[in-house]
Amino acid sequence: MATASQWIQGARPRTLPNAVAPVVAGVGAALHGSSWDDFSWWKAVLALAVSVSLIIGVNFANDYSDGVRGTDDERVGPLRLVGSGLASPGSVKAAAFICFGIGAVCGLVLAIATAWWLVLIGAVCIAGAWFYTGGKRPYGYAGWGEVAVFTFFGLVAVLGTQFVTTGRIDWVGLACAVGVGAVSSAVLVVNNLRDIPTDAESGKITLAVRLGDARTRLLFAALLATPLVMSLVLAIATPWALVGLIAAPLLWQAYTPVRTGAQGPGLIPSIGSTGKAMLGWAVVTAVALALG
Repeated sequence: MATASQWIQGARPRTLPNAVAPVVAGVGAALHGSSWDDFSWWKAVLALAVSVSLIIGVNFANDYSDGVRGTDDERVGPLRLVGSGLASPGSVKAAAFICFGIGAVCGLVLAIATAWWLVLIGAVCIAGAWFYTGGKRPYGYAGWGEVAVFTFFGLVAVLGTQFVTTGRIDWVGLACAVGVGAVSSAVLVVNNLRDIPTDAESGKITLAVRLGDARTRLLFAALLATPLVMSLVLAIATPWALVGLIAAPLLWQAYTPVRTGAQGPGLIPSIGSTGKAMLGWAVVTAVALALG
């Protein structure tokens, strides 16, 4: 039986910045050019609940699907419940769907209060979370994981937060979504860079496996540079957005293990550093946009 601490590890708390950062950035984009009276704080809280529920759900779903396929038999990274034998596949699968259910309920409330078609987007998000590694032909095993992360935890999460809280989206929200989505994808890129040998052996053909070690490191660098470029773009809306550039040292710290050729477990610190850099950029950018 897995302990409570092991279940928490299985939820992969280091990935939570991927859920929090897009909502924070979406709030900043929503507050830019809007009055505080027009902003709905309770909808922002529900948007955060949806995002956090989905990322924990997808982590448990990946744990289950990779575990039953045997992909995690030679695990290098954080604890996996099924692969390690600490929890039964059924219990981990149930945990995933409980999280999806919580996200669905919160999303349904948002849809009822905002726009009915959000139900369709929510359904696509949950399906995307499950079929990343679940089902007969998981798209995560075909190299589409980074595209999904950019879409769901970048474009959908940021612009969705902006829309439900103010009833509009604009280019400011899009720039925030690109910045957050790029770094969120970078978290998966460095994770898959670490796992290239074991993924290739188990038949999990991620984008990193397709690109190879050297080109994956270049992709990671490009993704980390994207939010800094978006800070320059957002300066058109308000010069305050340039404070986003102070995230550069955090991004450089995240890049260092990749730049210096670290392999396997040596890349694990970069995963956490990338998440912290993403959250840092989102917070300072959101404050800047709100002040602007």
